[in-house]
Amino acid sequence: MAGGAAILVLVTATSAHAEGEGDVRVTKTVVNGGNNVIVGTSKTVKYPVAITIKDDSGVKGLSHASTFYTGSTSGGNFAEWTDTDCVKKSSTTSVCTATMTIVPAWIADSSDSDSNKAAGVWQVNATVKANDGDYWISDDIARYKVKRASKLTTNATPEPVAKGASLTVTGKLTRANWENLEYHGYTGQTVKLQFRPAGAAHYSTVKTVTTGDHGKLSTKVTATSAGSWRWYFPGTTTTARVVSAGDAVALK
Repeated sequence: MAGGAAILVLVTATSAHAEGEGDVRVTKTVVNGGNNVIVGTSKTVKYPVAITIKDDSGVKGLSHASTFYTGSTSGGNFAEWTDTDCVKKSSTTSVCTATMTIVPAWIADSSDSDSNKAAGVWQVNATVKANDGDYWISDDIARYKVKRASKLTTNATPEPVAKGASLTVTGKLTRANWENLEYHGYTGQTVKLQFRPAGAAHYSTVKTVTTGDHGKLSTKVTATSAGSWRWYFPGTTTTARVVSAGDAVALK
């Protein structure tokens, strides 16, 4: 899956709703190492939810963890808690990591009118227990983003090209549609055309282009040197960033 921009997923011991007894508390929660969770159309996605728990008597463990899409009308529980591993950090503190699993078909089969609305902010709920019997049920201990996976292609022609001649660079931006589990063109999106001269280490942005019908991209540039061309899409609040493979063009 394409990676996403890192987001902050730290919380205090308080939450939107909490109940229990004793002084056991969740002090910190990190989802997927601080990165967005990217879901496509077929591949099962597993990601960790690391929950730091503290109690004077020591931590017994995590007895429940769940994640929900915050805007869903049907609860949005599209992720399944599969297992938990707890690591003792001190006599009072442990980090328990729950593995969450999302299957794209679960989202497609949701009762929401548009399954794609599940892209966006999700929350974590958890129940934690201490060695002395204390327990705490906490809702909304962390928030993170689940995004639709995206794909991007690049093709530069002609190859090779004469120095100073016109070069046409095309491509296509698509993203996962969780309604029918296929990739559809993503129109009206700002995408950057980037170039890396032969032998150079980094790409630089040459111009910005907006995707047209079916997510198609096309622009003309002047070939001044041999090198590789690629498209870069920075992503949106619901769709993952993606960088195409480079297309190397030589001069003739």
